[in-house]
Amino acid sequence: MSQWKSVKARLVLSALLRIGWIIKREAKGSHRILSRSGWADFVFSFHDNEEIGPRMLTRIAKKTGLLPEDL
Repeated sequence: MSQWKSVKARLVLSALLRIGWIIKREAKGSHRILSRSGWADFVFSFHDNEEIGPRMLTRIAKKTGLLPEDL
């Protein structure tokens, strides 16, 4: 199974930016649309201090290519 553990959303976002995602645009509130060549756009809809659990991290990973070691 996965080795995901709960982390703050700002750490997940910074990891996504490090692996090549860019913020395409920011919508209302906490919604950010991320873009990366070869991938479908991804809506990152978490506040910076929000805790993201292992199950949600697994879902994010499937759509973005994020790995536990990227954090």
